[in-house]
Amino acid sequence: MLTINLGVLLAVIVVLRLRRRTQSRSRNDEKLTVVIVLALGVVIAPTPVGQGILEFLGQLASGITDSSR
Repeated sequence: MLTINLGVLLAVIVVLRLRRRTQSRSRNDEKLTVVIVLALGVVIAPTPVGQGILEFLGQLASGITDSSR
C-alpha cells in the first residue's frame, strides 16, 4: 500500500505552481495558490517541523527588531 504525506504533496504542488511565469496566471489561479499555501501551513503547523519553523521565524523577527533599536 502506497501512502503519501499530505504536507509533502502540498509542498510539491506549491513549488510546481510557483515555477510558472507570473504573466500566465489568472486571478483565480493566484487565489488557488494562496489557498493551497494556507492549507500547507495548517497541515505542517502542529508537526515538529512546523514548530521548528515557527521558532526560527520568531528568533529571526526578534533579531531584526533588536537590531533596529
